[in-house]
Amino acid sequence: MAAADQVPIGSGFHAKSTAAEVIAAHDLSGKRAVVTGGYSGIGIETVRALAGAGAKVTVPARRPDAAREALRGVTGDIKVAAMDLADLGSIRSFAGDYLASEPVLHIVINNAGIMASPLSRTGPGWESQFGTNHLGHFELTRQLEPALKAAPSARVVALSSTAHHLTDVHWDDPHFRNHEYDKWQAYGQAKTANSLFAVGVDQQWSRDGVRGFAVHPGGIFTPLQRHLSLDEMVALGWRTPDGEPSPRVADAFKTPEQGASTAVWAAVSPTLEGIGGVYCEDADVAALSTDPADRFNKVKAYAVDADAARRLWDMSAAMIDRA
Repeated sequence: MAAADQVPIGSGFHAKSTAAEVIAAHDLSGKRAVVTGGYSGIGIETVRALAGAGAKVTVPARRPDAAREALRGVTGDIKVAAMDLADLGSIRSFAGDYLASEPVLHIVINNAGIMASPLSRTGPGWESQFGTNHLGHFELTRQLEPALKAAPSARVVALSSTAHHLTDVHWDDPHFRNHEYDKWQAYGQAKTANSLFAVGVDQQWSRDGVRGFAVHPGGIFTPLQRHLSLDEMVALGWRTPDGEPSPRVADAFKTPEQGASTAVWAAVSPTLEGIGGVYCEDADVAALSTDPADRFNKVKAYAVDADAARRLWDMSAAMIDRA
């Protein structure tokens, strides 16, 4: 099981390290990267770090004009291209264009996502959080497989979350067709799926030099919370009634620059050579959760389980191939 590898490796970084600090010693000249959601929240900081270190970064975006405007002040070789993670045709079109112009790809960071959204459906009736956060990224990465394998070594980073603690994948009904929809259960299973996908990438492609990593970025106030009302965030203990961050989370939450650090670390750190299929947090490999009281750190065994990862890969491929 991949769970056996969930042991911190002493990276030298910590919870409040920034993406700039993590990447400071790296020269990514000649490297190619794709970052979804790279024009909002921690995505911008991820792009800033990679491009600042010399990588050529492509940002697929559902709203290309908005993405270009958001990235206007970010220095480096950055290209924005149209793509909608909820549309398989759009994903395949983006990937086809990318492969035609960039046959080698070193880094994919699947950063985009939606959280705790009302019930809606994508594609052939997929629940939108599972469909966008997991299946869209699954197909994007699968379409980019030739370029990833063409690199001497490549890394795929999947943004998961401590929300994976909420639930395993709803294996018998992941799209909530036959049981009551709960937006947090839907988000939690999508984040578990993101983690299992990283394990699956490592299982499927590590022999070809492609390693997979799951990442919990930490608690950060970003547009990801757009589906939550102020009352909900007050009830969660995240904000005060006047909209300010609550004292309870003031020290625990990260800035976007800090929130981007673990994904960037997973994408470039040489200390991860020979390692893959692990869940990372605070710019290090996370420990395995053995205490039922764990909620905001470490990783549940079911989210890095090798058998579950294979099952999810096959189930996801079948869903997409039937669409």
